[in-house]
Amino acid sequence: MLSTILRIFRKMWLFLADLPMERKLIVVFVFLISMPITYVSYLSSRSMFSSVLESATDSAGQMTSNASDTMDRYVADLKRYTTLPLYNTDVQLYLTQKSTDWDKNTAMSMFLSYLKPTKSEILAVYMVDQYDSVFYDTAAGINMTFPKDRLSTWKSLSEAGGTAPVIQGRHSIQVNSSEQREVFSVLRTIYSVSTLKSIGILVFDIDIRLFKGILDPVNAVTQGNTLVVDDQGKLMYDGEDTEKATPEKQALTRQQLLGHVKQDQGHFQIELDGQPYLAVYTVSKQTGWTTMVTIPLSRILSPVEKNRNTLILTTLAIIAFALFVATIISHALTKPLKSMVRLMKQVQHGNLEVWLHPKYNDEIGMLGSHFNRMIVRVKDLLQEVSLTEKRKQKADMRALQNQINPHFIYNTLESIRMLAESSEDPRVAELTYLLGLQMRYGIVRSEEMVTIRHELDHVRNYLHLLQIRFPDKFKLDITVPEALLPLPVIKLVLQPIVENAVFHGLEPKVGPGTLSIKGWEEDGKAVFCVEDDGVGMDSDTLRALNDSLKSGADGERFGIGLRNVNERIRLHYGPLLGLSVSSEPGRGTRVTLCIEALTSRLREE
Repeated sequence: MLSTILRIFRKMWLFLADLPMERKLIVVFVFLISMPITYVSYLSSRSMFSSVLESATDSAGQMTSNASDTMDRYVADLKRYTTLPLYNTDVQLYLTQKSTDWDKNTAMSMFLSYLKPTKSEILAVYMVDQYDSVFYDTAAGINMTFPKDRLSTWKSLSEAGGTAPVIQGRHSIQVNSSEQREVFSVLRTIYSVSTLKSIGILVFDIDIRLFKGILDPVNAVTQGNTLVVDDQGKLMYDGEDTEKATPEKQALTRQQLLGHVKQDQGHFQIELDGQPYLAVYTVSKQTGWTTMVTIPLSRILSPVEKNRNTLILTTLAIIAFALFVATIISHALTKPLKSMVRLMKQVQHGNLEVWLHPKYNDEIGMLGSHFNRMIVRVKDLLQEVSLTEKRKQKADMRALQNQINPHFIYNTLESIRMLAESSEDPRVAELTYLLGLQMRYGIVRSEEMVTIRHELDHVRNYLHLLQIRFPDKFKLDITVPEALLPLPVIKLVLQPIVENAVFHGLEPKVGPGTLSIKGWEEDGKAVFCVEDDGVGMDSDTLRALNDSLKSGADGERFGIGLRNVNERIRLHYGPLLGLSVSSEPGRGTRVTLCIEALTSRLREE
């Protein structure tokens, strides 16, 4: 299966590759334009859907949260009202009085008439004394409420609540002989402030239409339906017409909705009666009631669908226009591209004397200009390679000149050393021997590369030779890690630097001096520092020396030692590496040598 797909893809690719340039550009242009536009249109439509849905979710969540807070504040006020009997001494007294006389009726009626108007939605307020006598005050239009029928329910609820107020969920009460009202109740057990015993019950009946005034604005803005469910999962209020569905169906719908409630607030999508809905809910921490608004997705996304259709038509029109423009542009691009291909073939065969003459300043013209610059750069690089090779040969010649006919001198030194030993002159013999080692190190041309260990041994022999000439004048301190000693390096890079430090820094100094050689690895490169505490140099001389090393200019002011070492390092390791010098008058000079770090390869070997 996979091989078949690959074979078909290869055939399609070969077919496209064999098309003429003009048709190929048309296909490419249309593909490159149509695919991004289609993808962007898809992303835009999807982003619009997500944005609108997210905005509707946030708005509905904010409104349900505000509605829930309003109901919480309302219930909190009612709970505070239930504590008022604790602060009325007459009420406390009459609740414990067994008989009911005119004074007791008057005091109870006055207290209840004070409580009822505190909230317009209070249908009735009741007070039960210690001996189950019920006193009540009702709203206008309500003649009887039959409180004796509800007394047992109040007692059981108040006993379960203890000292805390209790909320009785939605239920029906008989307000007249043939009329019922839907209410929820807030009740609390009244305790004596002196004996702390239960002496009565205070009950508020709240019209369930309270929720309508709070939740209708939510339904109007969200174009959905809001319902409130108590902590037992029973319906408190539903904004839809309850006659549209049976109680069993409403209960099933609530069960489906409440099954998705997992947190204090959130949202989810659900399908009810074959229609998708967005549900946003908030669970009250005070009452445990769940306030949920369900919005049909069709109402939220209908404006977006109209915009999507417009976007599809616009995308098709743009693609058609792009096909027309691609045909014109491909024809205009073909001719100059063919000319450029012809010239590139000539360059491929070694003819660098070509030149493209672009007529326009568009992308093809810029490509032609860059092609001309490339040809010029190739010529410059070839010339630079030639000059670099000549400079390398010149540096090698200088290195050879520094040997000063080493074969003849070395043989002569061996003869002098033998005569000195035969005459029992050890200092002359040692001096001649060390000088012979120096010459032998320079004679061996078969090894262009040596190790840092060999270079340091050569430096030690050279300093020993000078210490014989200048006793107690120099002190050598070498601090190089063992890991850098096997590092390959070109020959004669440290000795010329040391020689320069001795004769220009330490010899003119009054008293003994110290010469130190340190090595470390930094940023993937091996760094070596040759430092002396000699006479140093002023800032002008230091600047001129560093400029000479950086530019590689010839000159006799600073001799050829440092410049020759620097030139050989740059030729071998690259122009970014080389020597750098820092110095202060009277405090010494510091020469830093940076070469490529071959320690990783050395460890592998």
